[in-house]
Amino acid sequence: MIIKNITLKHVILLFLLSYVFLMLGNGVLDLTNPDEVFYTQTAKEMVQHKTWTVPYLFGQPQFEKPIFTYWCLRLGFILFGVTSFSARFFCALFGIIGVLTLYGLGILGFGDKKKAFISSVILMSGGLYIGLSRTVFTDMIFSVLILLSMVSFFWGYARADKKALGILLFFVFSGLAVLAKGPLGAILPMLSVVLFLGMRKELKFFFCRYSAWGFLLFCLIAIPWYADMIKRFGNTFTEEFFYNDHIRRIIEAEHISNDTWFFYPIFMVLCMFPWSFFTVISFFHLLKKLKGRGCLPIYQYLSAWLVIVLVVFQASHSKLVRYIFPLFPVLALMTGDFIHNALSENKTRALTVISYISWATILVIPIGLVVCMIRFSGYIPERLPIYCFIIFYLVLQGAMLLFIKQKKFLVNMCFLAIQLPLILVFVFLNRESLNIYAAGKKAAQYLAANAGQGDNKILCAKFLARGVRFYTDREVAVIDMGGSNFFSPHPIPYLNTENKVRGFLKDQQVTYGIVTKSSLKALENIARNDLKLDKLKTIGDEHIVKVYVKLVTFNTPGA
Repeated sequence: MIIKNITLKHVILLFLLSYVFLMLGNGVLDLTNPDEVFYTQTAKEMVQHKTWTVPYLFGQPQFEKPIFTYWCLRLGFILFGVTSFSARFFCALFGIIGVLTLYGLGILGFGDKKKAFISSVILMSGGLYIGLSRTVFTDMIFSVLILLSMVSFFWGYARADKKALGILLFFVFSGLAVLAKGPLGAILPMLSVVLFLGMRKELKFFFCRYSAWGFLLFCLIAIPWYADMIKRFGNTFTEEFFYNDHIRRIIEAEHISNDTWFFYPIFMVLCMFPWSFFTVISFFHLLKKLKGRGCLPIYQYLSAWLVIVLVVFQASHSKLVRYIFPLFPVLALMTGDFIHNALSENKTRALTVISYISWATILVIPIGLVVCMIRFSGYIPERLPIYCFIIFYLVLQGAMLLFIKQKKFLVNMCFLAIQLPLILVFVFLNRESLNIYAAGKKAAQYLAANAGQGDNKILCAKFLARGVRFYTDREVAVIDMGGSNFFSPHPIPYLNTENKVRGFLKDQQVTYGIVTKSSLKALENIARNDLKLDKLKTIGDEHIVKVYVKLVTFNTPGA
């Protein structure tokens, strides 16, 4: 009974902490360009087209991502209306679910509630985890579904009486993951489980009647939506979704500078901030456990999970750090295991060294804020609250240093866990300036109020196109001189040469636009002789302009 109460207390505390860390204040900032508005606008257009099955963008079906995330967004709209909070709600909710699920896996794998609790706190306070909980992407939802799938299987493996239910849930969550991001929802958990069982020479565990029933459930969940899309849209869907969004990303780098062997290892550690140095040491701790006698199955399970995710995504030429987000629960458990063991075994030397290095790294935050305040003073109209925040942060760092010297490592780690949530205080204090520069809402609202309600398309920079569409509900065209089209082209005019831009402007006669500095310079060069450019307003880094064809006047003889 006492153990159950302690577990319940842990769960309640983790829920409250994760709510503060991952969801509280999620509506403070407007939706940002270009990705948050991409997903939100797609769900918004699904509402306008009265469909729950076909994603729409710019008035046409779009197939870059499967349907599950858009279902979540639509449910958020039903609950809270179309707001930045509602758009981010389910990403944050899945973040909270992920924290609680990891706690369960920690107890199941290690048999230690304290170790499970520490691991969950590490997960919720890590940089990328907070970031993806507070923004609109598919990755948080997808990764938590992968986590649920992996935990379900391990539950069935570790508890003989739960084998049937564990395997069935493994397939159910894998099916939902396929609806969230595609075939990887099945590939990652399936390969991880097979590798784990192969390491333990227990492959026969997976080949049973429960897996057959589970696979049937998987097919019933994952296949119908894809079958419907193929039936309705044929090659248009298969070429865009399977080739362009999957196969092409494997063979072609969308971001060429990221396509290196060291990209994922480096950012995997950096995105565990403020636990990065503990995570580095935890790799050596994991290897030691794997080589030791009586190795717990959880260590082999985590290593198989880690290896599969890294190998699968390393093989792809298109690399983004959020692609490997499914392995961050593994990193949190590894780090939590190392920290708990170091505290239990009183390894003060190792903890002292890592704590000092982490403290020195964190000190960069207030120093960086001071530098930004000086260098980018024009971006921050109200400085006093920020300076007060910096002073408070420095006092906190002083307290952390004192606790390290006194070898009060657990207290110091509590301070470590709140580092990034404290940065959210900075975001709140500076929300007006951040909204101006990070989101395009104010510029779009100004244009909507001053451009009238005509049918002409709004000209905008490539980076701003989705946001302008979202905030104005107007058709748009993109100016991107010398640029290349979107990785997945949108059904909108894409103007990357002077002739295309001039032809577009002349056809429209009067064109309003929201452009960046480079696009504004291009328009200034283009708008000559028969075109006139008026700069209406600048909001942040966005310039609202009006371009129109000059009236030609003729001088009559004798006039």
